Amino acid sequence: GSHPQLEDSAPRIVEHPSDLLVSKGEPATLSCKAEGRPPPTIEWYKDGERVETDREDPRSHRTLLPSGSLFFLRIIHGRRGKPDEGVYVCVARNYLGEATSRNASLEVAGE
Repeated sequence: GSHPQLEDSAPRIVEHPSDLLVSKGEPATLSCKAEGRPPPTIEWYKDGERVETDREDPRSHRTLLPSGSLFFLRIIHGRRGKPDEGVYVCVARNYLGEATSRNASLEVAGE
């Protein structure tokens, strides 16, 4: 017989990121976990633009964890730039489709 649990399935988000309020220079993690078959790839978007992680840019202070969460070594925030502040979503994709998480806003405290 067939094993229905072995059929491919479109991604679904099982853990959504939540809003964060982080102090400048502190680490932070935006959670995201997705299930699917084949296991979906995870991408993060901030204010609608794809977030580059250290996979694409070794100098990046953002790391995509194996679980799919986005980890910030330290929150960067200055008068000239606020590269980490914004609204994030994670998108899980495989060949059957994609799933988008809820919006999570990251704000920097103490400004």
